[in-house]
Amino acid sequence: MTTRRVFWRAMLLACLPWLAAPVFASQGRLLATGGATQVEGAAGGGIVPWAVLAGYGTEDELGGTAFLTRVDTGDYALDAHGVAFTLYNRLELSVARQSFDLGELQRQLALPWDSLDQDIYGAKLRIAGDLVYTRMPQVSVGVQHKRLRDGTLPLAIGARDDAGTDVYVSATKLFLDAAGGYQLLLNGTLRSTRANQGGLLGFGGDRTSGRSLVFEGSAAVLPNPRVALGVEYRQKPDNLGFAREDDWYDLFVAWFPSKHVAVVGAWADLGSIATLDRQRGAYLSLQVGF
Repeated sequence: MTTRRVFWRAMLLACLPWLAAPVFASQGRLLATGGATQVEGAAGGGIVPWAVLAGYGTEDELGGTAFLTRVDTGDYALDAHGVAFTLYNRLELSVARQSFDLGELQRQLALPWDSLDQDIYGAKLRIAGDLVYTRMPQVSVGVQHKRLRDGTLPLAIGARDDAGTDVYVSATKLFLDAAGGYQLLLNGTLRSTRANQGGLLGFGGDRTSGRSLVFEGSAAVLPNPRVALGVEYRQKPDNLGFAREDDWYDLFVAWFPSKHVAVVGAWADLGSIATLDRQRGAYLSLQVGF
């Protein structure tokens, strides 16, 4: 049995005792205010980090999450898993591993690699505001240090480096009585990055080697406290002459059966990736937390 299958089974078994838990815990933050886990390991949506921190711990508590995500476009597939810990609703620390299955590209070009793998080490600090209880949005600053486990292929196609660090600032606000009386969440993120395809194709390139400042945004309506329906957008740099890089979009539905479980399904449009156009497909993520 593969490590991935063992991880899936462990996650599913961990969820079972909590599926019938009440909507609100006896103490702590409201359901869904911890968000899900985005594909790089930070608390947020699917492709965008938010200002929220992982888990539901308050200012005198610890919290954390573990996640497993798969995105499959048919030509490519991305698997990601990791953990995040939050200290006193102030500092989030995370680590994630991504494995990008080269799929159709590997078959077309007879590449000696069948996947690209990278490790991501993150930190996020809440610096102002609160998601719900202050007029100003919650604001957090974060870093994601990314390192490819083997950078041979990205460097061969024009990437400058096999490691890099993204820096971002996010502002997120939950309006409890908006959008026809439903809850409305809005998030905006500014990211400074040199990453190609999130870092999976290296950092910097033959077209542009320096940093780009890009915008990422999310909006979601909560028809009830357990469900969120939303859309995300992620602007991308375009550093490599080898292949253009398009912005990312997704439409998602998130289900929060309890504070210990979050499930996110989405339809993602990732544009052109490494010469293959129209990379669209399903996104599925499972998170367990405490």
